[in-house]
Amino acid sequence: MTQNAGVTLSQIGQIAINVLDLERATAFYRDVLGMNFLFAAPTMTFFQCGDVRVMLGKMDQPEHQHPASIVYYRVADIEAAHEALHARGVSFVQQPIMAHSDAHHELWLAFFHDSEENTVALMSEKPVS
Repeated sequence: MTQNAGVTLSQIGQIAINVLDLERATAFYRDVLGMNFLFAAPTMTFFQCGDVRVMLGKMDQPEHQHPASIVYYRVADIEAAHEALHARGVSFVQQPIMAHSDAHHELWLAFFHDSEENTVALMSEKPVS
């Protein structure tokens, strides 16, 4: 079998985030982060974030009860997003910082924890003037 058999992964369709308290996590993502709530199932809730669906899921198996991978949410103005979320009670573990720059862009990041202690990030690419 060849490594490049015509299949490429180039889009994220859905991200699953493990939660311990589904009601608390749903309220945090809907009411604090302002994400677009889609629907709920008995052990899951779903949100739309641009082209990506975010699923919050209560994991009953012990091997799945751990913090999720870091999800980076792209924002146009990281300072304004940081300020707005901070005003809603989000406690940031890292304020917006420039993580990388090149001749064309600066990459800015800010990290916080969601209601389930998963690390979440804001990211913004600013053109260099």
